[in-house]
Amino acid sequence: QVQLVESGGGSVQAGGSLRLSCEASASSRCMGWFRQAPGKAREGVAVITRFGTSTYAEFVKNRFAISRDNAKNTLYLQMSNLKPADTAMYYCGADFRDCAFGSWRAFDYWGQGTQVTVSS
Repeated sequence: QVQLVESGGGSVQAGGSLRLSCEASASSRCMGWFRQAPGKAREGVAVITRFGTSTYAEFVKNRFAISRDNAKNTLYLQMSNLKPADTAMYYCGADFRDCAFGSWRAFDYWGQGTQVTVSS
């Protein structure tokens, strides 16, 4: 099992930046970020393999950057040029399976989430 603890969420104005962090209790092959806005389904944002290969949802390309520090079992999401549409609860996920690029497969393990609110 993997326990995940997110941090770094908050409230910012449109155009601002935030950096999310996710500390994991163990190493995993695939990690990533999903988000869920009120009344909407959870959607994939970005995922990354333990070797650093990553993929992004179209709506965050060129604005968000995912990274991980394997030595610290920590995942990051640097978010820039934030928009009100990015307002959501952001969840960190982890898997012992390889990343399934292209399918946005749900992770086996999830954190509790961290809220991001972007005002116009």
